[in-house]
Amino acid sequence: MKIAVQQLQKYQKDGMPIDETVLLDSIKERSNDVRSISPVQVTGLCTIGSKNMTCQLHLSGTLILPCARTWEDVEYPIDIETVEVYDWSGMAVEGANENVHAVTGDVIDLTPLLEELIMLEIPMQVYKEGADQAEIKGGKDWSYSTDEQLKAEKEEAQKKPDPRLAELAKYFDQLDE
Repeated sequence: MKIAVQQLQKYQKDGMPIDETVLLDSIKERSNDVRSISPVQVTGLCTIGSKNMTCQLHLSGTLILPCARTWEDVEYPIDIETVEVYDWSGMAVEGANENVHAVTGDVIDLTPLLEELIMLEIPMQVYKEGADQAEIKGGKDWSYSTDEQLKAEKEEAQKKPDPRLAELAKYFDQLDE
């Protein structure tokens, strides 16, 4: 999503409305967790000053992420509201304020900002509905058990004598006689 600075002069009075659908497939390359991303709907209004542009943006779309428990696809809706300022006066220092972006050249590219906003929305873990009820059997060299199953196994293991000490138990039985 690119905007030429020269075009902005005609929108100085009423502002520039934005209503576009953007493909941001590069997010899949930036994050291993994103399996797919729907086209992102970007709406909002940009007000134009003499040397800056303030954009009130709303982003909405859907990410496909892996379930942390079952590894199945989970649809994760994104809904982002933000206010960003683009400054081409030469006075803005990049990084001084996270919502002010210095513009170099004659074109404002909103795509890196949109990608960054979506990257910040990706959660650490998502769970598919009903994933807590799914039975996980295990695999080669690993198994899965709940806390209750683990506790029951520990209690049962405490009741059984250690087979390595069975001969020692026989020795003490002989001494008692």
